[in-house]
Amino acid sequence: MQDMKHGKLGGCRCGQVRFQAKPPVLLTMACHCKGCQRMTASAFSLSEMYAGANFELLSGNPVQGGMKASPVHYVCPECSSWVYTKVSSTIGDFINVRATMFDAPDQSPPFLETCTAEKLDWVEIGAPHAYEKFPPHEKFSGLIQEFMARST
Repeated sequence: MQDMKHGKLGGCRCGQVRFQAKPPVLLTMACHCKGCQRMTASAFSLSEMYAGANFELLSGNPVQGGMKASPVHYVCPECSSWVYTKVSSTIGDFINVRATMFDAPDQSPPFLETCTAEKLDWVEIGAPHAYEKFPPHEKFSGLIQEFMARST
């Protein structure tokens, strides 16, 4: 059972990596970049963004995957599930958890789409905000505030 006050539980496909993400969710996103398409074997990745301090590994030792560059993607060493990404920026450290890794994934559509210039032609999500690449860092605070206001 998910306790939204204390956090959401999740893990990889095989169960070796388990985590807890504590509120608030800062943003929900779909990324259409070629890297996400290839890492997910799908049209886009889905993420929930949390402050780095609000993410806790409960078990397992994820390893760095992807292109081994910034941002840093973490996968389960056993089943290779892409579990989360650590993003360090001028406004703080964030963890983007793959939304489908939660035991009870949120059914809400993404608030933000990134890398729409690389999306597959048939994909239509219709998020309130969409960027051909990534939003400029100076826009993130406003996007987070707007998302949180809509979520309450």
